[in-house]
Amino acid sequence: MLERRIDNVVYRMGFVNSRTQGRHFVGHNHFIVNGRKVNISSYLIKIGDVGEVRDKSRKIQAITDSLDVVVRRGVPQGLDLEKENLKGIVKSFPTREDITTPIQERLIVELYSK
Repeated sequence: MLERRIDNVVYRMGFVNSRTQGRHFVGHNHFIVNGRKVNISSYLIKIGDVGEVRDKSRKIQAITDSLDVVVRRGVPQGLDLEKENLKGIVKSFPTREDITTPIQERLIVELYSK
């Protein structure tokens, strides 16, 4: 579910350089989802949602610089990025194989089972 948060999705699409920056930009109304403003970073994206940079925010230097770097980092398979339109579409939810962060689920289960 953490991968479905809007602050993480804008990071994965390449609109921002970090999840923290994504949280900041979402909180300052720089993104819209399905034509509506979203300023809550914990907003959960659904399959088929279209996220894009607002018209007023398209010239922000940090966003344009991040899109130049996205080529090296890559976009996950479940997301479709239209770089020229500053728009992304969620095609599917991420699977465990799509998440590159080294996580040991066993340790998390042990911690919460106490």
